[in-house]
Amino acid sequence: MHSSTSPVRTATAMKAVVQHRYGTADVLTYQDVDNPVVNEGDVLVRIHGAAINHADWVYTSGHPLIARLAFGVRGPKNIVRGKDIAGRVEAVGTGVSEFLPGDEVYGEVEAGGFAEYAAVPSHLLALKPANLTFEQAATVPLSARTALQGLRDGGNIQPGQKVLINGASGGVGTFAVQIAKALGAEVTGVCSAGNAALVRSLGADHVIDYSQENFTESGPRYDLILDSIGNHPLSALRQALTPEGTLVLSSGTGGQFLGPMRRIVKALLLSRFIRQNLRTVPAKSARESLDVLRELIETGQVTPAIDRTYPLSEVPEAIRYFVEDHARAKIAITV
Repeated sequence: MHSSTSPVRTATAMKAVVQHRYGTADVLTYQDVDNPVVNEGDVLVRIHGAAINHADWVYTSGHPLIARLAFGVRGPKNIVRGKDIAGRVEAVGTGVSEFLPGDEVYGEVEAGGFAEYAAVPSHLLALKPANLTFEQAATVPLSARTALQGLRDGGNIQPGQKVLINGASGGVGTFAVQIAKALGAEVTGVCSAGNAALVRSLGADHVIDYSQENFTESGPRYDLILDSIGNHPLSALRQALTPEGTLVLSSGTGGQFLGPMRRIVKALLLSRFIRQNLRTVPAKSARESLDVLRELIETGQVTPAIDRTYPLSEVPEAIRYFVEDHARAKIAITV
């Protein structure tokens, strides 16, 4: 373990996918950048796997515009893209005792995942599931944590409940189906006909083809709905809930300026005056959630579903595919 009070510095420049302005995937370039500096409380990770998330597209495009208040108004403050990582610990900064060089870890970073190295606050990392490759493990943190925290912490999921996952074939949805089953629910997944077999293979008890059936207008009522799409009005989603059911909004579309925020704020305000519970995904400890997910993965209850894998140099093309072809499940990056 590194015990010096000075920052840890790696020796040379590294390859990374960087962005200096907002726009399409064309604004992303693969180039040399300075290696990260590891300060107190940080862990230097040699990245071997990364993954594409909707958040990467929000960062790249700068839309909704409200996001730029956090990312940078004129251009991104953190120029290296990427949220999810898996790799090996190269060194640790002062104050870090839970990891040692050589440990295999995974986690979600604010930015900097599409690179050969990242300096990561230690509390954002956990030991990687032993039965996954680095590429597989890197697809887990953001999407699976969203699913776990949405169902368990936001939805208070209970065994035997009827749970519906809207967007069951997406990054969050493929994990949500498996996690809901692992927690004892009767799971219905909503997806396209082309993805129905995938969703059934993940353990869904029932699959609804959204092109043939609107679950808000027919069928049973659900104790819990996890909505990662945002393609139905709140009033319609409430019709699909039991009188005291819970709706958890994990993402969704929205306007150019506020994105899904207007819908989320409306739901939280409305929830004060009705018996049903309308919630968002709560923020919980990253490591606790990653540890729970590792156990679910190592016991075979959850397995990442991966659509495609790209090398680091082709991240722009991977994001282009994600946006234009509506990728199902996860897209992994080999570093």
